[in-house]
Amino acid sequence: MGRDHRRHPLLDPHRHRRRPGPRSLLRRLPAAGGPAVTHALVLGAGVSGMAAARLARRLGYGVTIYDSRPTLEPLKEGFGAVTGEWDHLILRDADMVIASPGFPERSRPITDALEAGVPVVGEVEFAWPHVGCPFVAVTGTNGKTTVTEAASAMLRASGIDAPTAGNIGTPLADFAGAGHEVLVVEVSSFQLHLTETFHPMAAALTNVAEDHLDWHTSLHSYRQAKAKIFANQGPDDLLVYDADDPGASSLAETARSRRFPISGRRFVPEGGGVAEGAVRVMDVVIPVDTLPFDDPTHLFNIGCAAALARVAGASPEAIATAATRFHRPPHRRQPVGEWGGVLWVDDSKATNLHSALASIRSFDRVVLIAGGLAKGMDISPLAREPNVKMAIGIGEAGPQVVEAAGDRGRLAVTMEVAVEMAAMAAEPGDTVLLAPGCASFDQFAGYADRGDTFARLARERHAEVRS
Repeated sequence: MGRDHRRHPLLDPHRHRRRPGPRSLLRRLPAAGGPAVTHALVLGAGVSGMAAARLARRLGYGVTIYDSRPTLEPLKEGFGAVTGEWDHLILRDADMVIASPGFPERSRPITDALEAGVPVVGEVEFAWPHVGCPFVAVTGTNGKTTVTEAASAMLRASGIDAPTAGNIGTPLADFAGAGHEVLVVEVSSFQLHLTETFHPMAAALTNVAEDHLDWHTSLHSYRQAKAKIFANQGPDDLLVYDADDPGASSLAETARSRRFPISGRRFVPEGGGVAEGAVRVMDVVIPVDTLPFDDPTHLFNIGCAAALARVAGASPEAIATAATRFHRPPHRRQPVGEWGGVLWVDDSKATNLHSALASIRSFDRVVLIAGGLAKGMDISPLAREPNVKMAIGIGEAGPQVVEAAGDRGRLAVTMEVAVEMAAMAAEPGDTVLLAPGCASFDQFAGYADRGDTFARLARERHAEVRS
């Protein structure tokens, strides 16, 4: 008999009604006497789309992959492929459409499929019923990668085979039937949007603030997508969230889950947080002075990861040990160097207003480099922060930064010019901070490329000065 991720029989009448039910297992069976799914059209030949295609083939589906860009990847793996401009006739053999995160719900392939009555699912929704092991999931506007990696490290320190999956790197579909003990899954709003039955045993909502409005069109739509991480949870499932974040707290109020608020600034009696010099979550105690960072954001992230790891089976001792060894992933308030009393910091991962503001507020006096692709957001508040002594604009949104800064604004356009301007303006005690508040794709291959470029230019500039 088929079983869910908790190893309960899916057709057991005594199982909890809010746990995963038979509808996911029966997806391929005839609906109301109709034909079974035999052919899937996968939208996108990127990492997520190719993983979904491989899983669909393993399940016995015929598979065609569509991508507007010319690509040989599908052909290399033996899939049929269509490239170029979309045509609704591409749907003619499809019984199901599996969409990669890059396809918004208003894109023609998805709207044409829905109009034709062809079911549309995302890669995460398609994959999760086939994973075959318990999993926890993490989403949020910011901090989700840090929490995902920290929770995985805590579980692995307990001797539990618990890799990361999803938006963080390897798609969930590639873990189907892989035999791991637990998965720690990072899910974006794009991935959650096309879910219906997704059901983690524990979920984390790090924070919710305005982002990706170019994809979701409204904050309401974005919040609705984030809420799907707990939509199928019940009282036996855990939802961890930031008690100090209004967006996460208000959204969590709608959950049927067991709610567990955590703060990086104080202790929350019905959840966890900081008290008596330690992060305290359930029966886990992590002294703050053993951690590499002690800012509230990091303390919340560690507490959040600890809650997820504890529920998934990690021991309190292993969680505390892993926390002391855990460092933030690269490009998150990462010191580049200090020259002449000026600290240079790479926070290229601050790709929205919420994360960039938090970064700016963690330093006393800032020479800010900001801008890029604003994704439909107003990033002008960055330049108006009182501790920003100069705001240097780069990329497409650079003029918006400069205009908001007034006399304190300088337009650099490129990173090379921005670094030189920052070096000329900074004085001892200042922090030159790359916190763009924007995506990077107008000028760089990604946020990592942007951060690496900033760090390289800063080091080269100061090496030249010394010589």
